Amino acid sequence: MVQDVQAAPRPGRSPRTPRTPRSPGGAGRLAARLSGRLGQLVIVLLIVSFGTFMLSALLPGDPAVAILGEDQPPEAYEQVRQQLGLDQPLLTRYFDWLGSVVRFDFGTSLIPPHQEVADQLRAAFPVSLQLAVMALLLALVISIPLAMLSAYRPGGFLDRLISAGTFAILAVPSFVAGLLLIAVAVNQLGLFPRAHWVRISDSVPDNLYHAFLPVLTIALLEIPAFTRVLRGDLVTTLQEDFVLASRAKGMPSWRIMLFDAFRPSSYAMITIIGLSLAQLIGSTVIVEVLFALPGMGSLVVDAAGQGDLPVVQGAVLVIAFTYVVINTAVDAAYSIVDPRIRRGQS
Repeated sequence: MVQDVQAAPRPGRSPRTPRTPRSPGGAGRLAARLSGRLGQLVIVLLIVSFGTFMLSALLPGDPAVAILGEDQPPEAYEQVRQQLGLDQPLLTRYFDWLGSVVRFDFGTSLIPPHQEVADQLRAAFPVSLQLAVMALLLALVISIPLAMLSAYRPGGFLDRLISAGTFAILAVPSFVAGLLLIAVAVNQLGLFPRAHWVRISDSVPDNLYHAFLPVLTIALLEIPAFTRVLRGDLVTTLQEDFVLASRAKGMPSWRIMLFDAFRPSSYAMITIIGLSLAQLIGSTVIVEVLFALPGMGSLVVDAAGQGDLPVVQGAVLVIAFTYVVINTAVDAAYSIVDPRIRRGQS
């Protein structure tokens, strides 16, 4: 009886229903997704560092010969190999090198004047990064209006003209485009110098002037991909119901294109932008060699030709690290921009 009285609800109050535990919200899922990506980032970087070291170790040539030159006694070469740790097992050398890299110590160049590898990387990386970023921005400035014009009337004259132009540009390799620009703008018109570079810290106008042709050469490769991907997504988005409702309200076409259709159509392009930026940093080799620019591409080519293993290992690792980090950042940005991922939907 006592138990019945205690169990009875108080008058005027409804019995409480047990609370169900809340499922983690979009922010929690996003945090879990990012933490998982960071764990993958560490694993991928370890794999990349191991592959970089092993591939660099297979380069032809003897570092001792690169340091001392030819016609030296065998004892001198053996002493240099011992100083460099080349007499140690390969795995031992890798872990020693990895421990130094974690402390941002990439070693010393084997080629006179034996500069620190970290100093060479600090001088070369900003050049390649600037070229990649500027080329990406130039490609976006050109490709976004082209995609909007092409998607405005699919199958129309402008759509066919832009499609033909992008296909023509896509068929031209980067070294051919660079040679054509050099032949016309440098040799024939004399508008730009070919083998000269001014750092942005010295003079911003001169830097932009000397970087224009290399940036244009790199951007020509990205414009067709950006234009065609965005054009296809815009054509699909413009057929959605919310766009038709905006048209029924009498909104102008340019406003619908910019404020209604562009953002839902940009998700795929965000991924391509990140992949392109990471790829451009490592793929500017041809352009840097054509225009004699002191970037990462030229640094790797020169070091590989001279058998300078520490420089090759450090440069390749920095490029791979940049690629992986940018891809992780793009995945995070994609998760933030796309509401479906924030809600945990596929």
